[in-house]
Amino acid sequence: MEKVLFGKLSNGKEVNSYVIKSGNTEVTLLDYGATVQSLKYKGVDVVLGYDNIEQYEKGKDCFGGVVGRVANRIKGGKFTLGDKTYNLTKNDGGNTLHGGTFGFHTQIWGVEEHTESSITFKRLSPHNEEGFPGNLMVGVKYYICGEGLGIEYTAVSDRDTVVSLSNHTYFNLLGDETALNTFLSIDADAYTPIDKNFIPTGEIKPVKGTPMDFKWAKFVGRDIEEEDEQLALAGGYDHNFVLNGEGFRQFAVLSCARRNILVRCFTDQSGVQLYSGNFLRGELGKGGVAYEKGFGVCLETQSFPNAVNEEKFPTPILKKDEVYKSVTEYRFEDFMAK
Repeated sequence: MEKVLFGKLSNGKEVNSYVIKSGNTEVTLLDYGATVQSLKYKGVDVVLGYDNIEQYEKGKDCFGGVVGRVANRIKGGKFTLGDKTYNLTKNDGGNTLHGGTFGFHTQIWGVEEHTESSITFKRLSPHNEEGFPGNLMVGVKYYICGEGLGIEYTAVSDRDTVVSLSNHTYFNLLGDETALNTFLSIDADAYTPIDKNFIPTGEIKPVKGTPMDFKWAKFVGRDIEEEDEQLALAGGYDHNFVLNGEGFRQFAVLSCARRNILVRCFTDQSGVQLYSGNFLRGELGKGGVAYEKGFGVCLETQSFPNAVNEEKFPTPILKKDEVYKSVTEYRFEDFMAK
């Protein structure tokens, strides 16, 4: 497996890149944020990112990084566990987003093991990091799964805590135009509406008859300009979808006929955040390409946002000494069989 110096952070720490590959799939990963820097299928890079570490350190969009301890938002930056209330770092107005100011996507991870087709990153998140309880040992294994990328998350804590890990990769199968012109289907009959602060209201509403309905494949941007309160609040899609079924199953398909690429998405999680790149503002990414609004689409598997404060949502609580484990895979194939 190839290991190359990618650059140095402002504090002088080195960041390395690693390449794993098999068949038609090649992935470049960074130990900064356990980040997916590049994901190529048949030589076509289908994810957004940067060419240098300076941009990753300064960037606000979490390109390809592992987000945690808790992905997405926690209302008010606090939660109660047992008889104690924990106050977290607030980095999204009055809320906590993606683990706080120095979430997992901003940390240097160690490499525990690696082969030509897999690599495992690990780090210890200390007790009270960003306000979260417990010393949490976290592992993220990236592996080639047939033609595609698999991600296995594990974690264990020495006291009760909350965990919901995800990856913040932005997909763009088209390469040179908006990702809103990508076909997407999501196997979800319901979603969780948000308020003006992007926090779920606690409701679970059906997608049928709304722009949130991706049961049948459609362009991501087909309905994005519809007069809809939820789209107006988020400036597009930035919503959690309640996935149908249980266990490890296919939850979405992302595809592009022009590039002849289709991605089948699998997870064991209960939800996925569809984010249509609403806050991208033209920053230059890999190859000097300007990442305008809608240039990338995220499918972040997760527990529901703010689940720790909503009794009706699946719980993200991890008990002391129990093992958290979750798997997500993005499997590639040709859009049109030869």
